[in-house]
Amino acid sequence: MRTNVAIIGAGPAGLLLSQLLYQQGIDSVVLERRDREYCEQRQRAGMIEHGVVELLRDAGVGERMDREGFAHDGIELRFDGRSHRVDFRELTGRSVMIYAQTEIVKDLIARRLADGGQVLFEAEATAVEGVEGDHPRVRFTHNGVEEVLECDVVAACDGFHGIGRATLPSGVARTFEKSYPFGWLGILANVAPSCEELIYAHHANGFALHSLRSNEVSRLYLQVPADTDPAAWSDERIWDELATRFALDDSDWTLKRGPITDKAVTPMRSFVTEPMRYGQLFLAGDAAHIVPPTGAKGLNLALRDVSLLAEALTTWYGKGDTALLDSYSDSALRRVWRAEHFSYWMTSLLHVHPDSDEFDRRLQLAHLSHIADLPAAATHLAENYTGLPRV
Repeated sequence: MRTNVAIIGAGPAGLLLSQLLYQQGIDSVVLERRDREYCEQRQRAGMIEHGVVELLRDAGVGERMDREGFAHDGIELRFDGRSHRVDFRELTGRSVMIYAQTEIVKDLIARRLADGGQVLFEAEATAVEGVEGDHPRVRFTHNGVEEVLECDVVAACDGFHGIGRATLPSGVARTFEKSYPFGWLGILANVAPSCEELIYAHHANGFALHSLRSNEVSRLYLQVPADTDPAAWSDERIWDELATRFALDDSDWTLKRGPITDKAVTPMRSFVTEPMRYGQLFLAGDAAHIVPPTGAKGLNLALRDVSLLAEALTTWYGKGDTALLDSYSDSALRRVWRAEHFSYWMTSLLHVHPDSDEFDRRLQLAHLSHIADLPAAATHLAENYTGLPRV
């Protein structure tokens, strides 16, 4: 087989890259080791930055998002029994969209297949070869047969455990990581959301987040120890603890409860690989970086990566100019480290570290009050949350 760009991974990053290249007349083949049903059902993030919303619209996959997604102009911070709304629209002129990554993947798969795109499911990449030269290739198995995909460029959008990052020589790759001693116990519940916008709650017992998936489905999270077994938390215990952490003084707000349909613990960690390019191999998304979910940056970073890469490849194929390809890693990493810092900041601000004492908690409350009381501090949060311009 032969194509211009071999894309490993049919997550949102790989699929969007394929779609953006198609719009510029550049051929690609997407290899995905899982089946289509798995790709369209795996639960992931659901907050989309302002600029990424526009990117999806420009890519021709924004129609259902605009129809079924939820545009949010702010978030609510809860701490010390009080509530404060951070108004994104007023502070930055921007908003965000709540639309599940699962739905983005469905939209992208449908669009690529409708346009005749080559997305091969149950096609597992087993080796990436020749990236130091001009004729790289990807070996993969499909329908029990080993095949070879020859190309000009390999884009590894295959996640943390994928073959793409593992292809970087040990003397080339540098990794930076931080693990947190807590995770998120996340639930999906068949109950109407108790909020109109996301609630981020800091409480002495730990962090809590109230999000949503639709008018009938809520998504909620509790900070728990990293080694927590979800089965150890009964439904009643989860709802009681959520109610405790979201509670407000002098308010009749109540948390709506309903049947819990999914329950899992998400680990919290930060991870970056440098560089994001080696020869004709380019890393994007979780293949290169992971952020704790507090800042809602993982999905957005991945889609920003492939937007940069698509522009660079378009310039190379169209004009023979390699400048953007040569600067891809540095350009992407500037945004990655900005997002890593914001995610670390939000995580440190809102979570209770097991080694913290009352002094640390007072500092957190003082910082949260600073955001609530000073527009400049709230603007810092709003600008980062809704998405910084290209950096």
